[in-house]
Amino acid sequence: MPTNRRFQGCIKVGDKLLDLSEPRIMGIVNLTPDSFYAPSRKQNAEAVAEQVRRMIAEGASIIDVGACSTRPDSVPATPEEEAERLRKWLPCIMNEAKGKAAVSIDTFRADIAKMAVEEYGVEIVNDISGGNIDHGMFRTVAHLRVPYVLTHSQDLREEANPIPAMLRQTSRLLAELRGMGVSDVIYDPGFGFGKTLEQNYHIMAALSGFCELGVPLLVGISRKSMLWRLLNTTPEETLNATTALNTIALLNGANILRVHDVREAAEALKIVNQTLCSLSE
Repeated sequence: MPTNRRFQGCIKVGDKLLDLSEPRIMGIVNLTPDSFYAPSRKQNAEAVAEQVRRMIAEGASIIDVGACSTRPDSVPATPEEEAERLRKWLPCIMNEAKGKAAVSIDTFRADIAKMAVEEYGVEIVNDISGGNIDHGMFRTVAHLRVPYVLTHSQDLREEANPIPAMLRQTSRLLAELRGMGVSDVIYDPGFGFGKTLEQNYHIMAALSGFCELGVPLLVGISRKSMLWRLLNTTPEETLNATTALNTIALLNGANILRVHDVREAAEALKIVNQTLCSLSE
């Protein structure tokens, strides 16, 4: 059954309000040479600009830029390497997105977030560690006054049911962030981070319960191992599976879908919206 508990409201992005009462699409732009999904890697200006233009044309409201791979078993880029990649490509990305889509920085390093926001005008910080790697991240985001994507990344693989622990941990972190003055927080349950395959699907089935947190929900399952391991395929072969699970996420209360394939996610969103409108008539 579709949820009617989805977060209804706006977040302040730059000098504008982004209405999340209707779900949005976040397009992934990888500036790394070793992202787990090889076709998403972009290493020249023309390819980066074309990808951003295409994602916006296909329906992305947010462009999420990452310059440090966090795929399993990867060796993270050094802070210097991450900064160098961003300095090289962010001007191009910001120019393409200006007035058309918000830009977020996918980083777990507070200094990188600060650089991206203050020097290039990036508007959202997306931290896959939830503040667990760089303990200065919360203070930095509070200083920057930008929306913050809080990702659950603690290892819960020994938990029979991870949901209660996730809710307890997240409620504590939300209170900490609000106490520091961070008013716009988006919650990402962290599919694939410290969770078994079975737990990932348990969390998806129970996703609407996280609406109780009172913040927008971001779901990022695009081409992840929870799909291709279940189906015994590869990341390149999981577009259909990604679309299927994104549809379930929308029905269960997701406000933002973080994806490699914007057009397919936007089509799923349009179909879900039409179906829910038909139910309300």
